Amino acid sequence: MSLPPNSALAAGGGEPHLLVVDDDERLRALLQRYLATNGYRVTAAPGAAEARALMKSMAFDLLILDVMMPGESGLDLTKSVRADSSVPILMLTARGEASDRIAGLELGADDYLPKPFEPRELLLRVGSLLRRAATPEVPAPGPVQMGGAVFDPATGRLTRAGKPVKLTGAESALLQLFATHAGRPFSRADLCKRLNVALERSIDVQVTRLRRKIEEDPKLPLYLQTVRGVGYMLVPDRG
Repeated sequence: MSLPPNSALAAGGGEPHLLVVDDDERLRALLQRYLATNGYRVTAAPGAAEARALMKSMAFDLLILDVMMPGESGLDLTKSVRADSSVPILMLTARGEASDRIAGLELGADDYLPKPFEPRELLLRVGSLLRRAATPEVPAPGPVQMGGAVFDPATGRLTRAGKPVKLTGAESALLQLFATHAGRPFSRADLCKRLNVALERSIDVQVTRLRRKIEEDPKLPLYLQTVRGVGYMLVPDRG
C-alpha cells in the first residue's frame, strides 16, 4: 500500500489531522465531534477498506483504530500500515486481556486505550503521541553507532549496514531517549513516565522490537542491555 506523507503538518497543513476508524457509527460520530471541538481536523471511516482509500489520498498525523471490526481488524490494518508508514497509531480495544493489547504493540501500534474510556484521557493520549512524533526542539547528540546499526537522534532515523530501518513512533522515541542518555540505566516505570505509556509490559515489547532491528543476536543483546533489577540501558560502541 503506497501512502502519502505521514504528517499532514509536514505537508503544510494546519491543525493535526486525525483518522478515526471504528465500525460503531455512534461512537465514531461522537469521537469525530469531540476531537473536532478540541482543535483537531478529523476524518472518520467505518472500516479498514474505507480507511485504506482515505490514506491513499490524504495525509494523517495520527490514526485511532478500533481493534474489533468485522472483516479486517484494527490489528490487521496496523500491520499493513506499518509496512509503509510510521504514523502514530492509537488503538481502541474493548478487550481486557493484556495479551490482546500487547499484540497491537507488537504489530507497531504506539499506544492503546481500553473501552470504555474518559474523553479527556483520549485527548491526553492523542496529544502525547503527537508531541512524541514532533521534531525535537532541543539539540540532539550525534549519531550513535551500535555495530552495523547507526541511529541519528536528530532525525530519528536508524540504518543498518547502510540501509534504512523503519521505526514506529514509539520505537523512535524510546531509542532517542536511550541514545540521548547512553550508558544510563532506566527503570521500566521511569520509561513509562517519560514516554507517557500506561503498561510497563509495553516497554518490554518495544525493547524486544528494537533489539530485532539493532542487534546481531537479539537474544544476546550487546547494545540494548537489560540491567538486572533496574530496567534497560543503551551501550553504544565507543567513538
